Amino acid sequence: MASFHTLDDLSPEGKRVLLRADLNVPVRDGAITDTTRIDRVIPTICELADKGARVIILSHFDRPKGQVVPSMSLAPVAEMLESKIQHKVHFVSDCVGSKAEDAVAKLKDGEVCVLENTRFYAGEEKNDPEFTAMLARLGDIYVNDAFSAAHRAHASTEGLARHLPAYAGRLMEAELNALSAALELPDRPVGALIGGAKISTKLDLIGNVLGKVDVLFIGGAMANTFLAAQGVSVGKSLQEAEMHETARKILAQANDGKCEIILPVDAVIAREFRAGAPSEVCDINAVPADAMILDAGPQTVALINAKLESLKTLVWNGPLGAFEIKPFDAATVAVAQKAAELTKAGTLKTIAGGGDTVSALRHAGAADEMSYVSTAGGAFLEWLEGKLLPGISVLTDAAHHAFPI
Repeated sequence: MASFHTLDDLSPEGKRVLLRADLNVPVRDGAITDTTRIDRVIPTICELADKGARVIILSHFDRPKGQVVPSMSLAPVAEMLESKIQHKVHFVSDCVGSKAEDAVAKLKDGEVCVLENTRFYAGEEKNDPEFTAMLARLGDIYVNDAFSAAHRAHASTEGLARHLPAYAGRLMEAELNALSAALELPDRPVGALIGGAKISTKLDLIGNVLGKVDVLFIGGAMANTFLAAQGVSVGKSLQEAEMHETARKILAQANDGKCEIILPVDAVIAREFRAGAPSEVCDINAVPADAMILDAGPQTVALINAKLESLKTLVWNGPLGAFEIKPFDAATVAVAQKAAELTKAGTLKTIAGGGDTVSALRHAGAADEMSYVSTAGGAFLEWLEGKLLPGISVLTDAAHHAFPI
């Protein structure tokens, strides 16, 4: 990971700090249903405010597509934030222009204001130079704490770092350090557990990790495609017949690169996909023609868990089975709990991310025991795929430029 400036390099007292956060929290019937994203940015907000900064928070919310959509206002989020911290939080019903400028001018040291949804302006997603300049006028310093939006080259995620001295917030710093520990400078041996439904959606991810890990565990319906590509009958299981040749090439590439691929050796099967459906365990080579593979079996779990004991680092993306429905959550839960046990014991470093992965680890009661769990869906996946994230590259570029502050 290239170098970047953090809050350790910053003396924010009396300065206007434009803080890009991700406050795009889930809302149902007007009520916030999960405050995780708010909670995770609070350490950065409070550190800046405690040091006397005037903290000006920028965030998007949902997809208003450049239009003012009242139901997508950040006002409720600002109210929730104020209930969680010991600092005054103002809300401003615009993010640029005279209303925002006047509100920022009235801020006192240690106060916080949340500006309105940046995506109410089309210039945000277009990274429009004029809109970016309007945002930049509101601050002296730019801090990005929104890794989850770092794969977007928007005005508030990428453009501002070209106008102002740029720093990573504490959440961004933790995320970047975790990612570096995962694949760039991992303690070896290192493994990756990749699950999910389709190879076609994770080709870039698999291609990137093949050359970086010692062991690759493949689970979920993706595994069915790899098995079928080798002539294993998978019955009525979900698989991608058109990806068989690709799967064979991946297996050959792994063999050439000395990466061990571990596929299921047994499976939990059922004739219908529903909660509580009658199920049984069978050898992977004995799946009935009228059955579906819906989870990895106990021998596969034992194989994976034994291998985990020999690893120093594990990157996890995707479940091993249809974990949303019992009893097809058993493999994911068992492996998650084993990874958590090893992590707690200090022998394994676990970095996990992706929407289904976070849900699966929470379901297993293991999320809090992992070394790092990223709530950034798209950004985490694009990083695993080896793609350049605009919001990160601009921070590392900014680290090599001198700004007067």
